[in-house]
Amino acid sequence: MKVLSDNELRLRPIQLPEDLTAALPWYRDKEVLYYSEGEGTLPYDLKTIERMYHYLLEIGELYIIEFNQGYEWIPIGDAALSKRMIPIVIGSKDYRGRGIGTRVISLLIKRAKELGGTKSGSIKYIITISPREKCLKVWDLLKRKPNGMKREGNTIVLFLI
Repeated sequence: MKVLSDNELRLRPIQLPEDLTAALPWYRDKEVLYYSEGEGTLPYDLKTIERMYHYLLEIGELYIIEFNQGYEWIPIGDAALSKRMIPIVIGSKDYRGRGIGTRVISLLIKRAKELGGTKSGSIKYIITISPREKCLKVWDLLKRKPNGMKREGNTIVLFLI
């Protein structure tokens, strides 16, 4: 894994167990849990977050999303890249609704293309988006990309060629 960056935004490979404490408030946030896991999800503890992160590392690459504030990188969420799913959580409320999720998706698409190499055929990735209107902006961005894709409910199946 390598650091992926877009000016003041970067995705750096997760460091366990160090990053668990940064993630704890994100996975205790009712809005995060509602849109990532569904209604009625109980707040996560450190062990649950650690299990989730280990699973995501087994099936793909896992990143901490950081935003540059002056001379300091602030962790604001996490994102994973795997062929099964591309989960993204903007855990810090101050950074939601600012287009960061869309930028993260763009960085992950670039990384997926790098990982795909020159194999013939396409690589399938699945992105599940929240039904919230502002999250649907991701769909608008992706449908303008020259990739094959289809939308089924809240799932986008993206074929990178």
